[in-house]
Amino acid sequence: MTQLLVHLDASPHASRRLEVARSIAQTHGAAVTALYAVTPALLVVPFAPEAGPSVANTLGQIDAERRDQARAAFDRSPAVPGVHAAWAEVEDYPIVPAVVRQALYADLLVLGQYDPEDSEAAGIPFDFPEQVMAGSGKPALVLPFAGLPAAVGQNVVIAWKATREAARAVSAAVPLLQRARRVHVVAWGEDDEQVSGARLDLDGYLKLRGVEPVWHREGGVEPADLGDLLLSRAFDLEADLLVMGCYGHSRAREWVLGGTSRTVLRSMTLPVLMAH
Repeated sequence: MTQLLVHLDASPHASRRLEVARSIAQTHGAAVTALYAVTPALLVVPFAPEAGPSVANTLGQIDAERRDQARAAFDRSPAVPGVHAAWAEVEDYPIVPAVVRQALYADLLVLGQYDPEDSEAAGIPFDFPEQVMAGSGKPALVLPFAGLPAAVGQNVVIAWKATREAARAVSAAVPLLQRARRVHVVAWGEDDEQVSGARLDLDGYLKLRGVEPVWHREGGVEPADLGDLLLSRAFDLEADLLVMGCYGHSRAREWVLGGTSRTVLRSMTLPVLMAH
């Protein structure tokens, strides 16, 4: 892990994202780029373009103040020894494609859960994390708006399913898993893969990388309320990080989340590392 990309806006949550990104970067010897990306108020407020130049000027001033607020928070954030943190801004709209292009050059994204009560994040699409993950193919550490644990990645729960998405999430999480105190794997369903001999599996994959997982094999079919159940199990295991695939599909030029991913992203109370 050599490059982290953290999304910034004018919300107080952004400072916490930067703090977490810098902490991870220090542990792994990585660089951090803080990318300010917010849709201008003129494009967010209904009928603003038709309201006249005075309204446009007022909204432009709000945008400038929010940008300056975010930059000041970046400049005030405590320096972390050995971590180079750089500032960048998106000047193209809509913001998602621009962020996606920047994400292509990062090993891990640090994004925030959508907070419907945060007026300072009005210029951020409600589905920003999943759109950036789907567009870039890069893993993302999504942080909850409700608060953060004292440390991220000490006690990890992997929601395992033998899919591309889950495998990519686990692969991206390996640097964190190797430093975790405990790693749990929660899995539903039976392993019915018909391979004999020295077959590969997740247990062997993790152990080859120095990770000794604790397995919780539930058996049976996946429950309909899997998202809520995963969050409940993570709470019971006192996890400070959940690792899982992000599932969805394209429909009418939009990317639609699967039910479990949607539930986790809307109701999460702990950091979640996801990949699509």
